[in-house]
Amino acid sequence: MKKPYIIAEVGVNFYDTAKQMDITPLEAAKLYVLEAKKGGADAVKFQSYKADTLVSKQSPAYWDLNKEQTKTQHGLFQKHDGFEKQDYQILCDYSKKLGIDFMSTPFDFESADYLFDMIDIYKISSSDLSNIPFIKHIAKKRKPIYISAGAAYISEVEEAVRVISDAGCTDICVLHCVLSYPTKNQDANLNMIKHLRKIFPNIKIGYSDHTMPDKTMTILTTAYLFGAEVIEKHFTLDKTLSGNDHYHAMDYNDLKVSVENFELLQVIGGQYEKTVLDCEIIPRREARRSLVLTRKMSKGEIIKAEDIMIKRPGTGIKPEHIDIVIGRKVNKELAEDTVLTWDMV
Repeated sequence: MKKPYIIAEVGVNFYDTAKQMDITPLEAAKLYVLEAKKGGADAVKFQSYKADTLVSKQSPAYWDLNKEQTKTQHGLFQKHDGFEKQDYQILCDYSKKLGIDFMSTPFDFESADYLFDMIDIYKISSSDLSNIPFIKHIAKKRKPIYISAGAAYISEVEEAVRVISDAGCTDICVLHCVLSYPTKNQDANLNMIKHLRKIFPNIKIGYSDHTMPDKTMTILTTAYLFGAEVIEKHFTLDKTLSGNDHYHAMDYNDLKVSVENFELLQVIGGQYEKTVLDCEIIPRREARRSLVLTRKMSKGEIIKAEDIMIKRPGTGIKPEHIDIVIGRKVNKELAEDTVLTWDMV
């Protein structure tokens, strides 16, 4: 199994960190890039939008108001839409300097266009899965597209993939996603990854996670074992920060655990065909059994059943040949506990 491509979804969490640390949002965003790189992520991802082009002013919240108390989508997004093209360019350059891929999800045509020279992969949010004009616009750019499939029927996912393919984009990844913040464990439905792999055998399938992190990051690890080639999860520097996506995000330690899990699975996966491994050759020989004499025997004596016991090591005549050996003569004097070989009978 190939190691999954890990995306640390910063989104707009850095705004809250900037307030907490009394630094600029750009300085905070750079801290996120650095920590994601140190934690082992392959890419760091932000979100590019303006509240006024994303949502009508009275659109209600769909998140847990106990965790994020802003009651309208517009009100929440307006708090976190201060970055312009030049800010993302600075983050892009900084990410490249550190050696981590830079991504940002565009939520309008303008951001999709100005991000073109900064990103190698376009990420399309679940919320835009049915935004066909927007999908076509991005797909025509013919860069890889990762698209989340949260709150979607399979027919809608198929339509989005068809539109992307028809526009000439050949590198596509569909990410299983549950559009619920946070996603309860019983709603994670990781088997949908297997379903997507069956429906789309020729494209990548991934997982965008909104569950609460567990200590061993079992959910992300299971998603990988179920076939997710791309793993995306919200990322924070402090899970105790109130609001937005901190409360269900992974932090540096969670990311490190996930990466270590994925690396361990690379090691233990091994080869597909069942055979004897190099490390098993000596144990195989010493731990298997052979036909062993229970008493001293003189040359010419006939071997009886009671003269043989099946014991380790496995360097002599195999137990399966016991019926052939019984009744034969020994052709030399043999001591008790001799491991029989064919040249002795």
